[in-house]
Amino acid sequence: MEQELKLNQLADALTELEYPLDNETAADACEGVTLLLADGTEQLADVIADSNEDRFDSADDLESEVMSNLPRNAVGEPYQSEGDA
Repeated sequence: MEQELKLNQLADALTELEYPLDNETAADACEGVTLLLADGTEQLADVIADSNEDRFDSADDLESEVMSNLPRNAVGEPYQSEGDA
């Protein structure tokens, strides 16, 4: 499934998965999802696959891991909002 997500849509998308799940299952479930970042794009499945975590117990766990594995400037400049414009 091809889908593009802004970072502010990530949490809602991850709640649709059934937890707990392992790293490989999470990456497979997110195949074809492109994250739209402040400085470009990343494939969500690749970000998850690069994680050192073996298992995710909740959407919050997975979201936290994804956010920590994104490039530092992926979320934009500090103190700037992600506006919808």
